[in-house]
Amino acid sequence: MPVKTQGVGLPGLSCDSHMHVYDGRFAYVGRSSGLLPHSTAADYRIVQDRLGTTRTVVVTPRIYATDNAVTLDAIKQLGKTRTRGVAVIHPDISDVELRRLHEGGIRGIRFTLYKPEHAVTSFDMVETLSHRINELGWHVQLHWTARQIVDHEPVLKRLPSHIVFDHLARMPVTLGAPHPAFAIVRRLLDAGRTWVKLSGPYLDSLIGEKGAYADIDPIARAWVRAAPGRLVWGSDWPHITETPTPPPTLLMAEILRRWADDEATLRGILVDNPAQLYGFDNNI
Repeated sequence: MPVKTQGVGLPGLSCDSHMHVYDGRFAYVGRSSGLLPHSTAADYRIVQDRLGTTRTVVVTPRIYATDNAVTLDAIKQLGKTRTRGVAVIHPDISDVELRRLHEGGIRGIRFTLYKPEHAVTSFDMVETLSHRINELGWHVQLHWTARQIVDHEPVLKRLPSHIVFDHLARMPVTLGAPHPAFAIVRRLLDAGRTWVKLSGPYLDSLIGEKGAYADIDPIARAWVRAAPGRLVWGSDWPHITETPTPPPTLLMAEILRRWADDEATLRGILVDNPAQLYGFDNNI
């Protein structure tokens, strides 16, 4: 039965597959934690209750570089049976540390390279680390622009691990599905080794919150039509890119209902697909 939360009805066992925790107890680089209030795991529990989700994927933010302690702590606080994590690592990581991260709930690694000048990883690390983490059953999560996807298609074809594209694969709203990156990702989806996150509609919207990001609808619906069984959804809480006032997190769930307007598709995106990707047990 759907769980009703302030007008948003989500299936039981729904997963928020993309959110971040910022916690001043953990060392950060390059930005004051004072700019990130009310973004701890405890704060997220309140958001989770409002959304009606019970499962979560915590993604290490860029300000923590390759220190994933904040993510491991959040997994523990939110519950290891219903929480997973995506870490940020470098190729010099030891096998012992990889195993420690796995035992702590990590199931993927992220490459936030849409602005390489601000990144803590690099394109030349992707293939090496894909081989390292594939043995653990992890995936590489790529926050790349559509242009970067095109430029690095040969690398994407070689990666042994599964791939997750962040934020609708960052298709430009002015072109959408006709962009050559869409065809590249579509081929990877059809091969059964790739996923797309329906998240962050504000990142490429030109009309913004006042228009409820409706200009993103065509590309989101194109992904839903193309591969409903290879999609997951994330709130992208606490929406740190959106200043000075982040959008309501409940709006992100409401927008998902615009994109996936039947219950079977919605359940797949929120329950069944993340269970497969992240290893959740739908029997508990």
